Amino acid sequence: MSEKSLKEIQREVDAYISQFKEGYFSPLAMLARMSEEVGELAREVNHQFGPKPKKPDEADNSIELELGDILFITICFANSLGIDLTKAHDEVLNKFRTRDADRWTKKNTEQE
Repeated sequence: MSEKSLKEIQREVDAYISQFKEGYFSPLAMLARMSEEVGELAREVNHQFGPKPKKPDEADNSIELELGDILFITICFANSLGIDLTKAHDEVLNKFRTRDADRWTKKNTEQE
C-alpha cells in the first residue's frame, strides 16, 4: 500500500463524511469529541506505561487506535473549517525550526 499525503487523507475523510446528511459536527461538538479521545489515549498510556493496570473486564484498546481516533477528529475539525492541514503543518514546523532552533541539544551528525 502506498503512503497517502495529508491532503489525500483530508479528501478521503471529507468523502466519507459527505455521504451523511448530518455532515460535520459543530466546532464545539468536535472539540468535545477530541477531548474525549485524548482522555481515552491518556487512559491507554497510563495502562501501558503508568501505575494503573487494566481491570480484567476492560476492553482491549491500543495507543495506535486512540491516536487514529484523534487524527480522524482532527481532520474532521480542519475540514469543517476549511483548514489545509499540510499548510498548517508546514507553518508549525517552520515555527519550531526558527523559534526553537537552539532550544534542545542536537545529535552530532558528524562521523566520529
